[in-house]
This record gives sequence, structure tokens and C-alpha cells, in this order.
Amino acid sequence: MITLKNKNAFSEPEKKAVYRAIYERRDIRREFLPEPIPRPVLLKILDAAHHAGSVGFMQPWNFIVIEDAMIKARIKSVFRRENEKASKNYTGSKQALYRRLKLEGIEESPVNLCVTCHPQRGGPNVLGRNTIKETDLFSTSCAVQNLWLAARSEGIGLGWVSILDNQKLCKILKIPKPVIPIAYLCLGYVTRFPEKPMLETEGWAARIPLEDLIYWNQWNHQ
Repeated sequence: MITLKNKNAFSEPEKKAVYRAIYERRDIRREFLPEPIPRPVLLKILDAAHHAGSVGFMQPWNFIVIEDAMIKARIKSVFRRENEKASKNYTGSKQALYRRLKLEGIEESPVNLCVTCHPQRGGPNVLGRNTIKETDLFSTSCAVQNLWLAARSEGIGLGWVSILDNQKLCKILKIPKPVIPIAYLCLGYVTRFPEKPMLETEGWAARIPLEDLIYWNQWNHQ
């Protein structure tokens, strides 16, 4: 077996750190500590998000940092209403399990963060966006993932709260049209990072084997 030397590859310790951040990333909803995130650390992980790839280098994201308890309380009330509605999608034991799950840490986390997407940034003709208009949304999602991995490397827990009404969220945070909220995140130091994702541990779902998800050359061709 011939091993090629790749001068562009990271060192082995560096590679291990990257993969560790990926595999140990968790969606955190509980066990937030009250200690604030130092501003330099918060700006560091926001800068990591800002260095995500974006189609046409349009950089459609903005970051609304929320530390005000009254604003958090208003958003928590939106979550409660939407969560109750969502619970009615299930019945029996599945509904009971859903209602036991903790699906947010809005008031417990010291920092909430709303990541938005400005679909008009870059003008009417963004390079690479002529056919697939949604690439602004995809690009913003890349920024969220960068932020998540950077936060994990700093020992900061992050949870994505998706059970919110975007219209109400825009009203509370005074987000203008046509800006779109993409991710509402809870950040803070935590007592621990779970070994497995919470929904896997609670029996809500299991990780799909990778071999079941890979096709070669054409769909469903294994």
C-alpha cells in the first residue's frame, strides 16, 4: 500500500482536534452554568461563523446577541405555545415522551443568539445563485455549523431552538423584512457534554448507519 504525502494536510494532533469537535458536538438544552461567556470568546466563535463559505461570497448572515432577560422571557412564551401545538402531532407513548423532552434552554443559558439571513445581500445577481435561489439559506446554515464547532472547542454548549414562530420572533427582535431568522441558539458553559445526542439517549431516534445513506453514481445504486 502506497501512502501519499499531502503537504496540505493538518498534523495528526490537529486532525484529531477537528474530528473531535465534529463527533462531540451536541445539541445542548440543559445543565447550562450561569457564568457569562467572556466577550472575547463570544466574538471569537462569531468570527468563526463569519468565516463560513457562502455562495458568491454574499455573506448573508447577521448575529443578534440576546442577553436581556425580558426578551428571553418573551421568546420563551412563544416557544411554550408552539411546543404545545407540536406535541399534538403525536399520540400515546410518543406524545408522552415528547412532552418529557427538554427542547430549549432559553432562560437558563446566559446568551441567546439569533442567526439571520439577508436574501438581498450582494445585490440582485449573486454569482452562483442564478438557478438555486436558496443558496443564501444554505450559506447561513454553514455559518451556524462553524459557530457550533467553534463553541464546542471552547467548551461552550449550544442548543438550536427550532420550535418558534418566525413572525413573532421577528416582531420581538425587530427584524426587518426581508431578513429571515434561520437559527435561534442558546449558548453557555455547561456541566458536561453528553456522550450521545439527547434524542438518541431518550429513545426518540437512532443514528442511521452510514452505509445505508451512500449511493455511488446514481440514486439507490449501491
